[in-house]
Amino acid sequence: MIERQMLIGEIIAVNPSLVDVLTACGMHCIGCPASQMESIEDACAVHGLDVDDVLAKLNEVGL
Repeated sequence: MIERQMLIGEIIAVNPSLVDVLTACGMHCIGCPASQMESIEDACAVHGLDVDDVLAKLNEVGL
């Protein structure tokens, strides 16, 4: 299960298809090196996204 404190780099390393989910949610800077060390929660805050909605979409695909 993907949780809000997990780092973007961690989840993408385990399941690269999650890049598509994050991009569809509005996170278009996933390729940026700084984003790899950002938590899902922090990334959602920066992009003005609801973390619970993003987590639900990520967990539909899963790790």
